[in-house]
Amino acid sequence: MTSVVQSGERKVPLSELQRRGAQAATGFAELGVAEGDAVALMLRNDICMLEGMIGAGLIGAYPVPVNWHWKAEEAGYVFDDCAAKVIVVHADLLPQLAGHIPNDAKVLVAPTPPEIAGAYSVPDSDSDVPAGMDDWDAWRGGFDVWDKPPAAARGSMIYTSGTTGHPKGVRRDPLPAEQQAQSQKLGINGFGVRSGAHAAMTGPMYHSAPAGYARLALQVGASLLLLPRFDPEGLLQAIERHRLTHMHMVPTMFSRLLKLPEAVRQKYDVSSVEWIVHGAAPCPPEIKRRMIEWWGPVIYEYYGSTEAGLVTVVGSEDWLRKRGTVGRPQPGTDVRIYGADGQTLPAGQSGEIFMSLNVLSDFTYHNKPDQRAEIGREGLVTNGDIGYLDDDGYLFLNDRKRDMIISGGVNIYPAEIEAVLHDLPGVHDCAVFGIPDEDFGEVVAAAVECQPGTSLSQEDVQAGLREHLANYKVPRHITFHDQLPREDSGKIFKRKLRDPYWERAGRQI
Repeated sequence: MTSVVQSGERKVPLSELQRRGAQAATGFAELGVAEGDAVALMLRNDICMLEGMIGAGLIGAYPVPVNWHWKAEEAGYVFDDCAAKVIVVHADLLPQLAGHIPNDAKVLVAPTPPEIAGAYSVPDSDSDVPAGMDDWDAWRGGFDVWDKPPAAARGSMIYTSGTTGHPKGVRRDPLPAEQQAQSQKLGINGFGVRSGAHAAMTGPMYHSAPAGYARLALQVGASLLLLPRFDPEGLLQAIERHRLTHMHMVPTMFSRLLKLPEAVRQKYDVSSVEWIVHGAAPCPPEIKRRMIEWWGPVIYEYYGSTEAGLVTVVGSEDWLRKRGTVGRPQPGTDVRIYGADGQTLPAGQSGEIFMSLNVLSDFTYHNKPDQRAEIGREGLVTNGDIGYLDDDGYLFLNDRKRDMIISGGVNIYPAEIEAVLHDLPGVHDCAVFGIPDEDFGEVVAAAVECQPGTSLSQEDVQAGLREHLANYKVPRHITFHDQLPREDSGKIFKRKLRDPYWERAGRQI
């Protein structure tokens, strides 16, 4: 059977997808895109996203997936920072970029297809390419296929949320051909996807793991179903209809599936499923146990990052033996635990987790090499997580050193939100942190100290933030304080604000 990429009712054989990507490569080159340049892709899960990724990769440019939730200022920062030569955007997302598209960037607009428009309630009038703008399909179709040797693979430049208020682009060196084969082997070991598989894309491809999963599925010859957004019962329907075998998921999806009525869960045949891999956020053990009981021992977990790739992997049987583990390091991957004194710790003792890049090429943070140096030690890098290795080499996570929130599998850095909060009228000082949530794992909360003589409501603060930040970054819970707790240095004692919530939940991450 011919492998295809499908979105809604549109099906494209992999050979045709590669041909379209090669046309895009020629078009990008004609626009002046060269090796090391950036092509920004502000697109939902659509076939054109894959075409753009393939086209940029063929000529050695960096495809830069852009979070389509971002407002104009957020997206504009990335366009400027990566010096995007080309921006490809869905038609309905174009208005939210007003005033923040660089003058020297070529904009190509993809029509918003019916399945995406329906999922996000986009009117027909907003789905069409505006008059006078270049239509992606027509533009791409006007070029011959790229017939020169492909450039060395660099992969996507993914922008991670920033500890200092702005996201950082993870920019990798080109990967030699022999390392590409090794990297693919480790990806298959972690993601499990195989030739002939029927895989589904459940998460947005602007994230590193879904983007990597999609690339691997295409490389090994799997069919790939692009879901416009996650819907619990809709996913069960898709599994039964398309006999899906492989998926990448996050714990919030498990939680929402398990909240479906028993009659709905038992209504659909999920026996085709072979390998469900999850990561990006801690999974509550009880949620995972129930998923294994329902779907069988097909649930796999990994630990890693945009910077380090897939570091550890664990299957259902091993996880049930060692409840809570995120697995053992992949072959050739070095994981070490460091104490506060900089010395490596023995099994069973918790410290900061550092890991090797394995067969991935080295990286820097685009335009921020100093921040790359901050996370390195003896050739290893850290996510800022705290954990330990047991006597059998299995890794366990128990805390986070960095001031980061993981909500529904999305990394959110408080500094970015605090920077905007400080600029709101009436705010004297503030602290942003994560608090536990049954559905999302954790959600954003803020503590605000108002300027003397002023008062603000939660609605006032949220409305002010939504003008500048994507909605998922806006705190769901806001408390107001006459005086925020401070350390002797004057710095806000954020743990005094955060810890009571987690103590009541009985966990730290």
